[in-house]
Amino acid sequence: MENLMLSVNAVMPMFLVIAAGYLARYLGILSRADVPKFNKVAFRVFIPCLLFHNIYSSDLSQAIRPRLMLFAVLGVLFVFTCAILAVRRFEPIPDRKGVVAQGIFRSNFVIMGLPIAEALVGPENLGPVSVLIAVVVPLFNLLAVITLESFRGGKPKPGHMLLEIITNPFVAGSLLGILFLLLKIKLPYFISHAVQNLGSIGTPLQLFLLGAFFRFDGLKRYKKELTILTLVKLVITPAVMLSLAILLGFRGIEFVALIGIFASPTAVNSFTMAQQMEAGDAELAGDIVMSTSAFCIPTFFLWIWLFKSIGIF
Repeated sequence: MENLMLSVNAVMPMFLVIAAGYLARYLGILSRADVPKFNKVAFRVFIPCLLFHNIYSSDLSQAIRPRLMLFAVLGVLFVFTCAILAVRRFEPIPDRKGVVAQGIFRSNFVIMGLPIAEALVGPENLGPVSVLIAVVVPLFNLLAVITLESFRGGKPKPGHMLLEIITNPFVAGSLLGILFLLLKIKLPYFISHAVQNLGSIGTPLQLFLLGAFFRFDGLKRYKKELTILTLVKLVITPAVMLSLAILLGFRGIEFVALIGIFASPTAVNSFTMAQQMEAGDAELAGDIVMSTSAFCIPTFFLWIWLFKSIGIF
């Protein structure tokens, strides 16, 4: 019962905030067209502040964990490779190949992984998760550009990809936090507290906006494709990768961070990137985000309950 309640308490706040966003749009308080504007603010201001503060306020010796970083990078590359091979073999429509592959390997680590980690281990222990974001987010972006460009017949531009990584606010916020930690730079209390307050807005706002952006009609259009992809993304991938993590001895906060990477739904930015690059079926990309985001609530609950019950964290 204790493990059951922990799982409920970790997942239900996320669900209720997403539901509040959906209700706000339904009542006309917020339109779907407003979501990108607010999302941009969260992406460029609030979440970077959150990542910076999580790292800045943590213990350097505890925050940077090379073994965890190595497993995360190799794990993402493994899932990426499997996704590419699968779409080449099983997806007959060229316009969907890149979108489906991206939908499998690219996770909503920041928006979904952070609140889950905070609920399970507390905000004071999020340093390793935030440092991991500085490693995994650029990798996701790099692989997404390569995937979409390749399947539309283009050639990825190294300079453009490097610029995308350097200018990513999530990466900038995390690296700045690491820099301040390494140089032992101490901010005045009023600045540190202001950054903390700004960061505290980020996660709930992004979850709220995800709910406001959600719609059910797209789930009917690609029913078969979304069923298979959601199963792969939320059940098969975490089952394989998290089982491997257990065998390799990852526990506690490290394992919780890996749940955020491998059990999270498809990243919201995957839809935006497919749309802006005109690299495939952008409607399907959006519906993949919707489908995996909708079903991640019960799967998160089940994974947390299972792993907590067997004493992994």
